[in-house]
Amino acid sequence: MKVDSDIQVVQAEFRDASKRDIEAIAALHADSWRRHYRGAYSDEFLDGDVFADRRALWTDRLASTRVRANQCTIVAELGGVLVGFAHTILEDDPTWGALLDNLHVRHDLKGHRIGSQLMAETARAVLDRTPSSGLYLWVLEQNEAARAFYDARGGTCAGREVSQAPGGGSVVGLRYVWPDPSVLIGRK
Repeated sequence: MKVDSDIQVVQAEFRDASKRDIEAIAALHADSWRRHYRGAYSDEFLDGDVFADRRALWTDRLASTRVRANQCTIVAELGGVLVGFAHTILEDDPTWGALLDNLHVRHDLKGHRIGSQLMAETARAVLDRTPSSGLYLWVLEQNEAARAFYDARGGTCAGREVSQAPGGGSVVGLRYVWPDPSVLIGRK
């Protein structure tokens, strides 16, 4: 893939998420779904209170008293403002390894390598905690921009699955895999 030398690489700060990030992560998650999942998820769901749906999920993930040693949520910040996040479930699948369940970057910062940096941080976390694990994710088939992003980062499409969409209906997901997540470390 040709890299445009005019693209400004933004170096974000990365850290593990905490319960203080629930509102910001939920807001970014809801905004991303509204922008990118239109046509896959119902308009009624996306135009409704998708923020409340995402806040409930992130409250469960980050404020729960249950220990979640098999999960890792990394946030990206610029000037103390949350601009992206990645959530991974370690040892999710015996064949594919860790599931990168969520990867979202604020829409106005796409193309500045924050998503690539989050994937590298995710790969480091997976390799640190489960060294022999692969990494995989699901991407909506209709999301061509995300598919191009994963292709450019060495992902291989290894399956297709139809599942229920939030709010009703069904969606087609593609499984992208990285048998060796270390290939994501150092990629621009």
